[in-house]
Amino acid sequence: MTTLARPLLGVLQSMPPLVLAALLCTWLIWGSTYLAIKWALPGFPPFWQMGTRFLVAGLLLGAWARGRGTRWPDRTEWFNAGLLGALMLGVSYGLTAQAEVSVSSGLVVAFIGIGPALQAAMELPYGLRPTRREAAGIALGLVGVLWLASGQGFSAAPQGLLAVLVSSVAWKLGSVWTNRGLPRALGGRSLHMAPGAMGYASQMLVGGVVLVLLSVALGEQPAWPVQPRAFWAWLYLVVAGSLIGFSAFMLLLQRTPTAVSSSYAYVNPVIGMVLGATLGGEVISRGEWLAAALITASVVLMVGGRR
Repeated sequence: MTTLARPLLGVLQSMPPLVLAALLCTWLIWGSTYLAIKWALPGFPPFWQMGTRFLVAGLLLGAWARGRGTRWPDRTEWFNAGLLGALMLGVSYGLTAQAEVSVSSGLVVAFIGIGPALQAAMELPYGLRPTRREAAGIALGLVGVLWLASGQGFSAAPQGLLAVLVSSVAWKLGSVWTNRGLPRALGGRSLHMAPGAMGYASQMLVGGVVLVLLSVALGEQPAWPVQPRAFWAWLYLVVAGSLIGFSAFMLLLQRTPTAVSSSYAYVNPVIGMVLGATLGGEVISRGEWLAAALITASVVLMVGGRR
């Protein structure tokens, strides 16, 4: 931990207030969204909840970007946003919410912490090989995931385990395609989107449409009248989780080193599990806490060992 903490603390001390605030947003807000998803489920079924969340956030962000003079996406940019939005928002977020129907929010966010290891594996076709420290992180993370999956939370709900696994793969696959483009087997072209906030708004809009269509196809029915806590949790996901949290993350990508912008990957599981066990009243066994600690340690190795 010290090999990563020392350079990270050095960067923190030199951060401008805006950048430091953005970092705290990705740590605290994104870590808390998993409990908010759980709280919103009684009024908003999984795919309907995520679809309406991203449609509203995408409309607000797109209107703001258009008001600042940003052009609308062209046909190619809409196609790219549709591909990434369907994968990262439609599949990933939809299945994350679906997993929380049967699994506690703390265990879901702990399992998702394996993401950096998945990303390292998905970058192999691009000629990127993990360093020794990354390889050690991957091995440790796999042990933690297998331990977590065999615990009482996931073993009692195998459909939740499958949902969160596919969700994690979809999110990291979309992340790799965003940064590296499609692999050669799929054409090898880059997936550029519209500039700035308009690109992310278009991704939210298309992902939101895909999620709402899935909700309709599955016959989901929102509860009416909506419970107050479910409504406020959904609104929190729109404003804090989508608009503020996502914008903060993009600012970090532009202004900070990778070790800082990626640090949410090992902070979120800790925050998510603590909030689930305290505010959410979720029961997490000692073995599941230890498994989550292994996953967190693996991500620390991964982030510290990246080139």
